[in-house]
Amino acid sequence: MFRAPFWRAVAACVVVVTALLLTLTLSPRLGLDLRGGTQLVFETRDGPAAKADAEAADRALDVLRRRADALGVVDPTLLRSGERRIIVELPGVLDPRQAAEVIGRTAQLTFHPVLGPAGDSGRVLADESGQPLSVGPAAITGGDVRDAAARTDPAQGPGWFVGLDFHDAGAWRRLTAEAACHDPGDPRRRVAIVLDEEVISSPQVDPSVGCRAGIPGGSTQITGSFSPEEARDLAMLIKGGALPVPLALVEQRTVGPTLGAEAIEASAKAGVAGVLLTAVFIVVVYRLSGLMAAVALATYGLISYAALVALGATLTLPGLAGFVLAVGMAVDANVLVFERAREEYGRAPGRGLRPALDRGFARAWSAIADSNVTTLLAAGLLFWLASGPVRGFGVTLAIGVFAALVSAMLVTRVLTHSLAGVIGGRWSGLASPGRVRTWIVRRDPRLMAAGRRWLAGAALLAGVAVAGLVVNGLNVGVEFTGGRMVEFTAARPVSGEVARQAVAEAGHASATVQTSGAEVSVRAGQIGPDDVAAIEGALEARVGEVTKQRDEMVGPSLGEELRRNALIALGVALAAQLVYLSVRFRWTFAAASVLALVVDALAVAGLFAWLGRPVDGVFLAAMLTVIGYSINDKVVVFDRVRELWQASPAARLPDVVNAAILQTVPRTVNTGLGALFILVALAVFGGDSLRDFAVALVTGIVVGTASSSLVAGPLAIEFERVSEQPPPEPPAPRRRRTGTGAVV
Repeated sequence: MFRAPFWRAVAACVVVVTALLLTLTLSPRLGLDLRGGTQLVFETRDGPAAKADAEAADRALDVLRRRADALGVVDPTLLRSGERRIIVELPGVLDPRQAAEVIGRTAQLTFHPVLGPAGDSGRVLADESGQPLSVGPAAITGGDVRDAAARTDPAQGPGWFVGLDFHDAGAWRRLTAEAACHDPGDPRRRVAIVLDEEVISSPQVDPSVGCRAGIPGGSTQITGSFSPEEARDLAMLIKGGALPVPLALVEQRTVGPTLGAEAIEASAKAGVAGVLLTAVFIVVVYRLSGLMAAVALATYGLISYAALVALGATLTLPGLAGFVLAVGMAVDANVLVFERAREEYGRAPGRGLRPALDRGFARAWSAIADSNVTTLLAAGLLFWLASGPVRGFGVTLAIGVFAALVSAMLVTRVLTHSLAGVIGGRWSGLASPGRVRTWIVRRDPRLMAAGRRWLAGAALLAGVAVAGLVVNGLNVGVEFTGGRMVEFTAARPVSGEVARQAVAEAGHASATVQTSGAEVSVRAGQIGPDDVAAIEGALEARVGEVTKQRDEMVGPSLGEELRRNALIALGVALAAQLVYLSVRFRWTFAAASVLALVVDALAVAGLFAWLGRPVDGVFLAAMLTVIGYSINDKVVVFDRVRELWQASPAARLPDVVNAAILQTVPRTVNTGLGALFILVALAVFGGDSLRDFAVALVTGIVVGTASSSLVAGPLAIEFERVSEQPPPEPPAPRRRRTGTGAVV
């Protein structure tokens, strides 16, 4: 009896101390939506000389890394995603035009002999003045350049140029030697320097250079009307090397540092407020046992944060929401255990608190495990199928699940076990059944007697939701449709009419413009960075100084892919829950749970359709979380149905389901309230994007809690009427190990 609690205490101390050391020694890695910067997602395309595959993407990644380093970006992040995509994160870079042009340019540099004006043999390109020029095959490529640097020489004038040094001085000498054989002024005396199929310079060989002599030294200059920045960028591109295959920009996100700082502050407020409210609530309900659970919640925060920094995961704004939301899972596990311990203590109060707690932890484990597995399914789907910061939500949600398990099943158990030996039942909070359970026992409502009425009400709710989807449709964000979303903040409030006129003057009358106080949101199709600059200038001309806070662009192909992935994620989530529940329970319970989930999902989607709220990656995260939360309730109910039915196989199923619902209502109410405290804090402090997330979750939790009892229960009864499967058999009694009786 002594050894198991002792080793649990040792394990809890080791976990907490390790988490504390990791927290103190490692720093978190913030996503760009929290620290400001630009994220670019490129997709490789097949080139004339190379195919876009994983090997080409890796070589392109090396080139991009050299370019990012040359830009002077502090701590850039570059990684390959899949076979053909490259993600580039540039902290502090707020000009997506420069970033995309410099980072993603193919930079194929070649030097050509000029064959004459247009019409002669060879390839025709426009020179730097726009005149057609016929050029021959490339004599030198960018790979032959040893070094490139932006330079200025007062003796040559005030302009900037790019100095080049070649590996093979003979190649440059031969090219210029052939050109020098033509008379000065003859186009054939020129050398065309071509970058990405564009002639950037075509100087004549100096008259002092003789025919067949060429320019010695292996060096030259690219001259032009370069600013210092243009000369530096060109030198950086040449020195970094050419990309092996062309790149297409399919997604771009830019977030200002002010918005990121505000997001961190808002999320911190939401987290502190939510945790404090939840802690007060569980202390009020479960007294000293609740206080121990509140202490364990603090260790949950420590463990999950330590795991996050130890794994090197990137913390995003949706990830912060997942971090805060997982507190509700830790509360859920504690509530399950405490409610079960109350039942066990009520059956045999003479045994004391410790045996009741031990049995509570043991008997609650099945429901806790099932609930967390279903949540992990949702987190996994978000990680594999979502994009951008929303993937961070899946990561932190999964980490939170494991941290919540450790917090509730290890830390809480150690604390409450040590407390149970020194306090009485009254102060433990576990000796009485609780107000909710007492009220239910006194009223004993027959919920399943009106089962078909509940189903009719659920059908009516689903019909209203479908009507919203048909009449209004979903306000699908650019993440799923493709296009560009830009958010500005003005120095003073801006009316919608003024903002729309400014955007129309910039040439985008069809863009969707929304205002809220001093904030202006512009959503348009596939417009470029120059169009965004024009819109910003038009707004400044009408309302004064404006600051670009957010700029997101999603290409049409990626938008279609993300939209398809969202539908796949929802479909797979429902199918995975059906398969998992069919294995863990009867098919009738699984089918009833999934159909109730469909009602929950329709209620959330219908609400967003009627309200016209945006449906984007954050909405997908909320929907999958609703599925996970809702299935948790249904797992708890049907776990109790199975237990009661196994104990009384001859009992009527409606009576069994009714009893199971009534016995689990205290857990459902207490868990739901704990989660609602967190979500209300997110809605109040979390900003617009997290406010929509919280609204979706509040709706899903309220509807899901009701559907677990009033939809899934009646559906299971109806399915069992046509099922040929016999009632479950009672579990086999455990065999007790017998000893020899010897005492050493």
